[in-house]
Amino acid sequence: MTEVAAATSMSPTGRQVWTRTRGLMLALTILIVAGIAMAALRSGDQHGRLDPRSADRLGSRAVAELLKDRGVSIRVVTTLDEATAATGPDATLLVTSPDLLTDSQQRALHSATASSGGRTVLVSPGLTSVSTLAPGVRSEAEAPVSARTPQCDLPAARTAGNADLGGERYATETPGADACYPSGGRPTLLRIDAPGDGDTVLLGAPDILYNHRLDKHGNASLALQLLGSRTHLIWYLPSFSDSSAAQDTADGDDSFFDLIPSGWLWGTLQLTLAAALAAIWRARRLGPLVTERLPVAIRASESTEGRSRLYRKVNARDRAAAALRSATRARLAPLLGVPPSDAHSTEALIPAISAHLSTVDRDVTSLLFGPAPANDAALVHLADQLDALEREVRTS
Repeated sequence: MTEVAAATSMSPTGRQVWTRTRGLMLALTILIVAGIAMAALRSGDQHGRLDPRSADRLGSRAVAELLKDRGVSIRVVTTLDEATAATGPDATLLVTSPDLLTDSQQRALHSATASSGGRTVLVSPGLTSVSTLAPGVRSEAEAPVSARTPQCDLPAARTAGNADLGGERYATETPGADACYPSGGRPTLLRIDAPGDGDTVLLGAPDILYNHRLDKHGNASLALQLLGSRTHLIWYLPSFSDSSAAQDTADGDDSFFDLIPSGWLWGTLQLTLAAALAAIWRARRLGPLVTERLPVAIRASESTEGRSRLYRKVNARDRAAAALRSATRARLAPLLGVPPSDAHSTEALIPAISAHLSTVDRDVTSLLFGPAPANDAALVHLADQLDALEREVRTS
């Protein structure tokens, strides 16, 4: 019994561990490498995005240089206080990422620009910002960016002609609004009047400002006319390090889930759904267990060895001891003339053993019906005692 226990140890070897986990490790490695590669590629593409000092593909240095040649002074700001302080009738305020602004920042920006008499250009304002920065305007489903025709009376658009527009689409009932470059009946460039001589321009997509798109179609003409109508251009690049944004976050009542971007929430939901589908796919049984005939014959020793491994894996010494005692009682009952129905009854089996053996130098009741062994050594000792008792009964 001791040799069998040693031969059937459940402790996996290093080779077995590697064989079982190498597929998972390979998948994790591929996932990590792919994540790093995608992050590196995205960081390279986003570096200097819409920054007038950047010569990258998605930078805006080319249009900035052209504006300077036309006598427009450009000032780059990264805080809300700088942006609002520089507004005026002779200035154009370009907001590159309106959706990054908090609610209080959006309200403060709108209050400062509404009556400034200047022009405010909002690049791709979406659902989170358009209603505050451009009251009376609502954002609708996005459209792909492509060369579109003006189809409006805005002089800047008619002069530029075709331009790469798309992205956010807008709808408004504001009188006097110029709705240009439509997609599906909704404009992707919208100009609405503001008090005084000011106005607000909403660009559905930033492509006409990118370095690599500026020489396409009428992009350069449209960008220069929209941004060069005043002598000063304030180029506002919203930043998370802005103290006004940090203060708004500290004073807000947003929960933890409100602070998580919607993309992460949707990604988590998709991963959860995928895990559930994988669990259903890998499930061995979806209903109660049923008895099936095995397609091949299995030796009793293999079945016993497999069950013993399972018992040892979960430290089920109580179940192993119960199985050994039950089998011993079932074998002893016919030898002692005890009916099979009484084989597991102490009142019938113990007296029969005492009468059959001339001397009983052990506690037979504890041996056949006692508590579970405390450790593996005690379990092996119990098996030896049960074998000895059965041999004694057979040979007596």
